[in-house]
Amino acid sequence: MVDRLVNSEANARRIGLVEGCFGSAGQPLTVPGRVLVGEGVLTKACRKKLKPRQFFLFNDLLVYGSIIINKKKYNTQHIIPLEEVKLKSLEDDGQFKNGWQICTRGKSFKVYAATATEKQEWMAHINKCMEDLLKKSGKKASDDHAAVWVPDSEANTCMHCKKVQFTLVNRRHHCRKCGVVCCNTCSSKRFLLPAQSSKPLRVCMSCYDELAMQSTGGSSSFDKDAKATDSSGEEDSDDEEANGNIEAKQSSFYGSVEQASTS
Repeated sequence: MVDRLVNSEANARRIGLVEGCFGSAGQPLTVPGRVLVGEGVLTKACRKKLKPRQFFLFNDLLVYGSIIINKKKYNTQHIIPLEEVKLKSLEDDGQFKNGWQICTRGKSFKVYAATATEKQEWMAHINKCMEDLLKKSGKKASDDHAAVWVPDSEANTCMHCKKVQFTLVNRRHHCRKCGVVCCNTCSSKRFLLPAQSSKPLRVCMSCYDELAMQSTGGSSSFDKDAKATDSSGEEDSDDEEANGNIEAKQSSFYGSVEQASTS
């Protein structure tokens, strides 16, 4: 199905439009053999609240960005190689419906579709692209994935010591290994997590002890004297962005024979 689109004018045009929407700030997306399989707006769980994001599924990448002007301008381009992706379906929970986790080595997060059908389509297309990509490359799926961060709204007190209450002074911090929300004291240590950053990142005391025991003892693996004010990797780069004009529209997928011949 997707192979029929590789050299089609429709595919080249669609990829060109995506590149144009990201502008000069985005990375080039036109490469030989790449196919735009589908696109649409999904609601992404950011650190502070849910936010709409425009997602593009290629046969080798998942790309998303913030919406400035729908179908015209996006920014903060994020590119995820499908080889390192793992999906996990989420059960409906109150207002949180039609969701699943997108787990990667560097970052993991939850997204929600508008309908159950749309969720099924997204998950099926992503899994099919991943399966085909791994089959062609001969590589194995990654089994090392970053933890999904617990949202700030779900933690009024430190999840490690269970004593410190969060205020404007006592800020929330996330352990980059397990994703829990901790106070400054309980997350004062840093450890090098190469899949996420080239710098040591904030981790909770439990994860630090576990990682230190697993370490070979190299000084580059952890930083015993890291200052608590060092927030390397602490912020969610998606969280503070404003959203522009967003048009509610069902996701589009281009992988069928009918679409390939009529698009």
